[in-house]
Amino acid sequence: MAVKVVTDSACDIPSELAEELAITMVPIYVMFGTETYRDRIDMGTGEFFDRLVHNHVHPTTSVPSPKDFADVYNELAQETDEIISIHLTSKESGTYNAAVLAKDLVDRKCRIEIVDSESISMSLGMLVIAAARAALAGANLDQVIELVRRNVSRMHLMILVDTLKYVIRGGRLSRASGLVGTVLRVRPLLTLREGDLRPAGVARTKARAVERLYSFANSFSRVKELAVVYTTDHDEAKSLLDRLKAAFPDATSYLARVGPSLGTHAGPGAMGVAIWEFEGET
Repeated sequence: MAVKVVTDSACDIPSELAEELAITMVPIYVMFGTETYRDRIDMGTGEFFDRLVHNHVHPTTSVPSPKDFADVYNELAQETDEIISIHLTSKESGTYNAAVLAKDLVDRKCRIEIVDSESISMSLGMLVIAAARAALAGANLDQVIELVRRNVSRMHLMILVDTLKYVIRGGRLSRASGLVGTVLRVRPLLTLREGDLRPAGVARTKARAVERLYSFANSFSRVKELAVVYTTDHDEAKSLLDRLKAAFPDATSYLARVGPSLGTHAGPGAMGVAIWEFEGET
């Protein structure tokens, strides 16, 4: 029986690809006041960003419950006895911990391994995609776990946010400290270091910020895979992806839209580049 791969909706993997690779995504919850929605299930991404910009109520997010994960594990355990569950950084979300707690709620006999990706968006997504492809190719659970853990430190991400307003509203301000006084005058850049969201500088204009993303990607000499992610500016993201594909013609590339769970904090106009740094055979 093939290993089953589970993740959460903060991975931003395009739904068509997730379906093709048999990846199960457990949705994070997004709340507008008393209204609760499952990320990408109860509310589409376009509708979400329209409400984010125009609704006076700012959304909040909530992690899936251990029961949410246990229900998924129990269902998959009818088809397999090996599951790997890979999640966004435990330093920015309780999702990983909820998945760990869910193991004790699983009724069926099944080996379940929970992995902290130490990342978000498509730097998490590329790990999940690699795990799913390995599983479909016949790798056992130990082999899939080793593949994922070996490459956690090779995933890199830089994010451009058009304003820190949404980061502040979403409660991530403490992790972006040092940029508060420049909220309205610059485009902040953020990155992840060992799972923590950190400031990575600022740019005076959106165009310069996008150039910083391009330069970030080009700071890696060997790129196995790359992804450009965006919240609202598809054409700008596609243009950046085309430039990166020309710079790294041998790398697998993805264009992905950020979903509501991360979009709550990133806001409209945000964009990011995820890099899988290639170091030998994987």
